[in-house]
Amino acid sequence: MRAGWMRRRAVARTAIAALAAGLTLLAALAVFSARNTAQAITGIAGAEQVTQQWGQVYLRIGIEYEQLVDFVRADSEVGRGPLISSIGSAEENLRWLNANGGPSDSFQAQTLQNTYGGYSYTLRDLVDAQAEGDRARMEDDAKKAALSASALRKQASVNIARNNLETSGLLLETQLDNRRVLLAVEIISVIDLLLVVFCALVLVAYQRSTERQARESRYQAMHDSLTGVANRSLLVERLDQAVATGGGTGLLLLDLDHFKEVNDTLGHLVGDRLIQEVAARLTESARADDTVARLGGDEFAVVLPDIGTTDDLMRVGRRILDALCRPADLDGFVVDVSASMGAALYPAPSDSTTDLMRHADVAMYTAKRGRLGVALYDPKHDGNTTEKLTAGAELRNAIEHGELEVHYQPKVRVSDRTPSGVEALVRWRHPARGLLGPDAFIPVAEQNGLIRPLTDVVLTAALEQLRTWRTAGLTLPVAVNAGADCLHDAGFPAHVRALMDRYDAGPGELTIEITESMVITDPERAATILAELRAIGVRVSIDDFGTGYSSMSYLQQMPLDELKIDRRFTARIEQEGSGRAIVAAIADLAHACGLHVVVEGVEHEETVAILDEIGCEAAQGYLFCRPMPADEITAWALAPV
Repeated sequence: MRAGWMRRRAVARTAIAALAAGLTLLAALAVFSARNTAQAITGIAGAEQVTQQWGQVYLRIGIEYEQLVDFVRADSEVGRGPLISSIGSAEENLRWLNANGGPSDSFQAQTLQNTYGGYSYTLRDLVDAQAEGDRARMEDDAKKAALSASALRKQASVNIARNNLETSGLLLETQLDNRRVLLAVEIISVIDLLLVVFCALVLVAYQRSTERQARESRYQAMHDSLTGVANRSLLVERLDQAVATGGGTGLLLLDLDHFKEVNDTLGHLVGDRLIQEVAARLTESARADDTVARLGGDEFAVVLPDIGTTDDLMRVGRRILDALCRPADLDGFVVDVSASMGAALYPAPSDSTTDLMRHADVAMYTAKRGRLGVALYDPKHDGNTTEKLTAGAELRNAIEHGELEVHYQPKVRVSDRTPSGVEALVRWRHPARGLLGPDAFIPVAEQNGLIRPLTDVVLTAALEQLRTWRTAGLTLPVAVNAGADCLHDAGFPAHVRALMDRYDAGPGELTIEITESMVITDPERAATILAELRAIGVRVSIDDFGTGYSSMSYLQQMPLDELKIDRRFTARIEQEGSGRAIVAAIADLAHACGLHVVVEGVEHEETVAILDEIGCEAAQGYLFCRPMPADEITAWALAPV
């Protein structure tokens, strides 16, 4: 088979090479013919130009002679004037012929110039004789000039005839060359036509062979080599076709039970026979329009087009499973066949072929774990949602393409209700899920290593807004929550310093908020980073104080400026007797360490009164203002208290 294919390919290549050679020869002949014709045209044009010049010589000598006759007969100056003006008129033509004509024309022109010079001299002497009234000399010069004119015209006529003869010869030679080229073109064209027909026949045969091989290759690419049923590629194609019709489509995914024991005990040959038997039983029990596919190993699938309900899907699944699960005689070994089957339906709850396959896989493992035989997909058993799988990539894209927004919540002085600063809070403007709070995506950022770039986005936006407020006459220091990765990055303080310089942020205008959980893993490193931040004028605040395990020690070890009491303590300040005491104790402890105290989650006026009594400096909560975009914060801050 391979030898025949090689032979056909060699014949095709030879025919194509011969055809290419023939076409090249045709092209060469065309170029030769064009050049030959161009040369002939150039030569003929040159000969015609020379002939024209000789004609001009003949004509002008003839005119001079006629004007000579008129001169002799004329009895006035008017009648004699034309001869005087025409003497030597052919000299220019003879000079051109001498310079531009061929060797013969140049020689003849030189010879004629000598004779013409004498002729012109005679005419001038004739004019002088007439002026002197010497009639005898005048008549004698007239006779000499007539003889010279006749001789000159004869010589010009001879040269005209000679050039015409040369032009005719050149035309004849060009015609002969063109006839020879035309004959060669006709012969080569016939040969090329035969080669084209031959190549067409070879290519048609080659195309048919290629199409046959393509069909065989496609069949092999789309079918399992062991069982002959569809493989994964054809399964996906059939699923796409079924879904494209718009009707209900079911998918059954099944996995054999104890197949590994069959392979290990009886050998792979018997295991292969079992796989072939399973494929045959599935094909026999499936409907005519269904597609049975082997996905690999002992895993099979059945595509069920035109399935309207889950009841229909489960009924077909149970029937196929019943037909499959019976003993099989494999070359003398009787094996009990059993399987677990998962079922999923399009368009609900699966809304794509990808979901359909994933849901059927989830259902199959549900059936296997519960030994259910057939299990229908249930979202409650699906721990891998699309949102979880894609959230990391979507968040990275949001950071890179500016989908994150920064809102701000004011901090208010407890004593006079005036703004003491704002906290920058990140939001995600998700294209499908709307505006998301940090709880929806901060864990995703932590799991995917995106905390540092996310913090950088918020920090940059907050410092830029700080400068905008300063330009508008507002003094609103801004606080930014730093991610845990920032406290382990030795370059973070330098990066913050660069941003502060870019936006002209002064000492005390930026606060970095951290949580105690962020410093547990490496307190010494975190303390070093925080000290470097304070050295460049950044205030450090410990957020959500009281929710960890080592809060007291951190107040002594960490370089801090501010302590924020968590909202869970604030919520109990009015409800429980101990609530007020706990907040007061935390505030006293913070004041003892020289820290500024901010209380979060303030929602009632009574809470503000208690905080004022306790001596807390600032409060933050919905009572004063919810987190808002920067322009709304500007309007809020400028409004009268």
